[in-house]
Amino acid sequence: MLRHFNQEELLKVDEAVKVSEELVNNYFKLSSGQWLKNRYDIKTAKDLAVHEHVDGPFAQVVKYEGRKKDVPLGSSSFSFYKVCLQDSAILSIVEKAGLLLEPFLLYVLTHELVHVVRFLKFQHRYENKNEADVTFDEERKVHQLTYIILNQVSIPGLNQVFGFYKDWLIISRSGI
Repeated sequence: MLRHFNQEELLKVDEAVKVSEELVNNYFKLSSGQWLKNRYDIKTAKDLAVHEHVDGPFAQVVKYEGRKKDVPLGSSSFSFYKVCLQDSAILSIVEKAGLLLEPFLLYVLTHELVHVVRFLKFQHRYENKNEADVTFDEERKVHQLTYIILNQVSIPGLNQVFGFYKDWLIISRSGI
């Protein structure tokens, strides 16, 4: 059975979105104009299309082609990315692994926004159908960047989330 975030959990999602956007924006040193030009949206399971629901990943980034209204020319098209949170998978792992929801959401959202920035800055080419299709090297790189970004903040429960993702992180004495 698919579970959805309740009202209290949605407030935690909203807060994690705000924090992750700020942290990713600061890390990549994007101006407010650049950040606003980055076209993406974040949705929870209740607002996803059937093809945006996946089994396994906690979230995925789906690329769409956008176009300004009343402009029929293809030259006006742009990439639009949708971060699709998988509520049921997130809630299940938080319960099973004994993690706090807030830091886990922060990690997942930061991770997905790093993907979005890397796609928009052409640091990695979007060519997958879902998160499971991302190459191992790219996924490891994004986990490393997520760790670097989040390691700068002190949030209760975040170290447990880092422990959960330890197999994706190569931590040296210098940090990464």
